[in-house]
Amino acid sequence: MGITTYTQEYSSSVAPSRMFKALIVDSKNLLPKLLPQFVKDVNVIQGDGEAGSIEQVNFNEASPFKYLKHRIDVLDKENLVCKYTMIEGDPLGDRLESISYEVKFEATSDGACLCKMTSNYNTIGEFDVKEEEVKEGRESTIAIYKVVESYLLENPQVYA
Repeated sequence: MGITTYTQEYSSSVAPSRMFKALIVDSKNLLPKLLPQFVKDVNVIQGDGEAGSIEQVNFNEASPFKYLKHRIDVLDKENLVCKYTMIEGDPLGDRLESISYEVKFEATSDGACLCKMTSNYNTIGEFDVKEEEVKEGRESTIAIYKVVESYLLENPQVYA
Protein backbone atom coordinates (compact mmCIF):
# COMPACT_ATOMS: atom_id res chain seq x y z
CA MET A 1 0.00 0.00 0.00
CA GLY A 2 1.26 3.45 -0.91
CA ILE A 3 0.12 6.83 0.32
CA THR A 4 -0.09 9.94 -1.82
CA THR A 5 -0.79 13.25 -0.09
CA TYR A 6 -2.27 16.43 -1.53
CA THR A 7 -3.02 19.72 0.19
CA GLN A 8 -5.17 22.65 -0.80
CA GLU A 9 -6.49 25.82 0.79
CA TYR A 10 -9.65 27.82 0.43
CA SER A 11 -10.11 31.40 1.63
CA SER A 12 -13.56 32.53 2.66
CA SER A 13 -14.94 35.82 3.90
CA VAL A 14 -17.17 33.85 6.32
CA ALA A 15 -16.03 33.29 9.92
CA PRO A 16 -14.34 29.92 10.47
CA SER A 17 -16.84 28.77 13.12
CA ARG A 18 -19.74 29.24 10.69
CA MET A 19 -17.96 27.42 7.87
CA PHE A 20 -17.08 24.55 10.24
CA LYS A 21 -20.65 24.23 11.51
CA ALA A 22 -22.10 24.29 7.99
CA LEU A 23 -19.56 22.11 6.16
CA ILE A 24 -18.72 19.67 8.93
CA VAL A 25 -21.15 19.57 11.85
CA ASP A 26 -24.42 19.99 9.91
CA SER A 27 -23.38 18.88 6.43
CA LYS A 28 -25.79 15.92 6.55
CA ASN A 29 -28.68 18.40 6.56
CA LEU A 30 -27.22 21.28 4.60
CA LEU A 31 -25.65 19.58 1.56
CA PRO A 32 -28.83 17.81 0.36
CA LYS A 33 -30.64 21.15 0.77
CA LEU A 34 -28.07 23.22 -1.16
CA LEU A 35 -27.02 20.58 -3.70
CA PRO A 36 -30.13 18.44 -4.29
CA GLN A 37 -29.11 17.78 -7.89
CA PHE A 38 -26.08 15.81 -6.61
CA VAL A 39 -26.62 14.81 -2.96
CA LYS A 40 -29.75 12.76 -2.33
CA ASP A 41 -29.17 12.39 1.42
CA VAL A 42 -26.58 11.83 4.14
CA ASN A 43 -27.32 9.27 6.83
CA VAL A 44 -25.52 8.41 10.04
CA ILE A 45 -25.48 4.61 9.86
CA GLN A 46 -23.38 4.04 12.97
CA GLY A 47 -22.84 6.26 15.99
CA ASP A 48 -24.18 9.68 16.89
CA GLY A 49 -22.41 11.92 14.39
CA GLU A 50 -19.37 12.39 16.62
CA ALA A 51 -15.93 10.73 16.31
CA GLY A 52 -16.28 7.02 15.52
CA SER A 53 -19.50 7.49 13.57
CA ILE A 54 -19.98 6.27 10.02
CA GLU A 55 -22.00 8.31 7.54
CA GLN A 56 -23.26 7.31 4.12
CA VAL A 57 -23.69 9.91 1.39
CA ASN A 58 -26.15 8.86 -1.33
CA PHE A 59 -25.90 10.68 -4.63
CA ASN A 60 -28.56 11.47 -7.23
CA GLU A 61 -28.51 10.38 -10.86
CA ALA A 62 -26.59 13.51 -11.92
CA SER A 63 -23.56 12.29 -10.01
CA PRO A 64 -21.15 9.75 -11.50
CA PHE A 65 -21.20 7.96 -8.10
CA LYS A 66 -23.97 6.12 -6.25
CA TYR A 67 -22.70 6.45 -2.69
CA LEU A 68 -19.75 6.68 -0.32
CA LYS A 69 -19.21 5.93 3.34
CA HIS A 70 -16.87 7.79 5.62
CA ARG A 71 -15.81 7.35 9.21
CA ILE A 72 -15.40 10.40 11.41
CA ASP A 73 -12.04 9.96 13.13
CA VAL A 74 -11.75 13.33 14.93
CA LEU A 75 -14.36 16.04 15.41
CA ASP A 76 -12.71 18.86 17.37
CA LYS A 77 -15.36 21.59 17.59
CA GLU A 78 -13.18 23.80 19.78
CA ASN A 79 -10.24 23.91 17.36
CA LEU A 80 -12.41 23.59 14.21
CA VAL A 81 -10.68 20.45 12.97
CA CYS A 82 -12.22 17.36 11.44
CA LYS A 83 -10.47 14.19 10.35
CA TYR A 84 -12.42 11.56 8.48
CA THR A 85 -11.77 8.59 6.22
CA MET A 86 -13.65 7.46 3.13
CA ILE A 87 -13.87 3.72 3.76
CA GLU A 88 -16.26 2.54 1.06
CA GLY A 89 -17.91 3.70 -2.15
CA ASP A 90 -17.63 4.33 -5.84
CA PRO A 91 -14.94 7.08 -5.67
CA LEU A 92 -12.43 4.53 -4.31
CA GLY A 93 -12.65 2.37 -7.43
CA ASP A 94 -10.37 -0.66 -7.53
CA ARG A 95 -7.11 1.19 -6.84
CA LEU A 96 -7.80 2.94 -3.53
CA GLU A 97 -8.23 1.28 -0.15
CA SER A 98 -9.30 4.54 1.50
CA ILE A 99 -8.86 8.31 1.45
CA SER A 100 -8.25 10.11 4.72
CA TYR A 101 -8.92 13.80 5.07
CA GLU A 102 -8.01 16.50 7.55
CA VAL A 103 -9.91 19.78 7.35
CA LYS A 104 -8.95 22.73 9.52
CA PHE A 105 -10.66 26.12 9.63
CA GLU A 106 -8.45 29.00 10.80
CA ALA A 107 -9.33 32.62 11.47
CA THR A 108 -7.53 35.26 9.44
CA SER A 109 -6.57 38.70 10.75
CA ASP A 110 -9.67 40.26 9.17
CA GLY A 111 -12.09 37.80 10.82
CA ALA A 112 -12.48 35.69 7.72
CA CYS A 113 -11.44 32.08 7.26
CA LEU A 114 -8.69 29.98 5.74
CA CYS A 115 -9.62 26.37 5.23
CA LYS A 116 -6.68 23.98 5.01
CA MET A 117 -7.34 20.53 3.59
CA THR A 118 -5.04 17.53 3.44
CA SER A 119 -6.00 14.34 1.59
CA ASN A 120 -4.11 11.06 1.93
CA TYR A 121 -4.86 8.55 -0.82
CA ASN A 122 -4.15 5.02 0.45
CA THR A 123 -3.63 2.85 -2.59
CA ILE A 124 -4.00 -0.86 -3.14
CA GLY A 125 -0.61 -2.21 -4.16
CA GLU A 126 2.01 0.09 -5.63
CA PHE A 127 -0.34 2.28 -7.64
CA ASP A 128 0.63 5.98 -7.68
CA VAL A 129 -2.12 8.58 -7.54
CA LYS A 130 -1.45 11.35 -10.05
CA GLU A 131 -2.65 14.90 -9.46
CA GLU A 132 -4.72 14.93 -12.64
CA GLU A 133 -6.60 11.85 -11.34
CA VAL A 134 -7.75 13.68 -8.20
CA LYS A 135 -8.20 17.09 -9.80
CA GLU A 136 -11.95 16.66 -10.37
CA GLY A 137 -12.55 15.66 -6.75
CA ARG A 138 -10.51 18.59 -5.47
CA GLU A 139 -12.40 20.99 -7.74
CA SER A 140 -15.72 19.52 -6.56
CA THR A 141 -14.72 20.14 -2.95
CA ILE A 142 -13.95 23.80 -3.67
CA ALA A 143 -17.24 24.14 -5.59
CA ILE A 144 -19.14 22.82 -2.55
CA TYR A 145 -17.29 25.26 -0.29
CA LYS A 146 -18.27 28.13 -2.59
CA VAL A 147 -21.95 27.11 -2.57
CA VAL A 148 -21.94 26.91 1.24
CA GLU A 149 -20.06 30.21 1.54
CA SER A 150 -22.59 31.93 -0.72
CA TYR A 151 -25.48 30.52 1.31
CA LEU A 152 -23.89 31.73 4.57
CA LEU A 153 -23.26 35.21 3.14
CA GLU A 154 -26.90 35.43 2.01
CA ASN A 155 -28.09 34.17 5.41
CA PRO A 156 -25.89 35.82 8.06
CA GLN A 157 -28.02 34.51 10.93
CA VAL A 158 -27.49 30.84 9.96
CA TYR A 159 -24.86 29.02 12.05
CA ALA A 160 -24.03 32.31 13.79
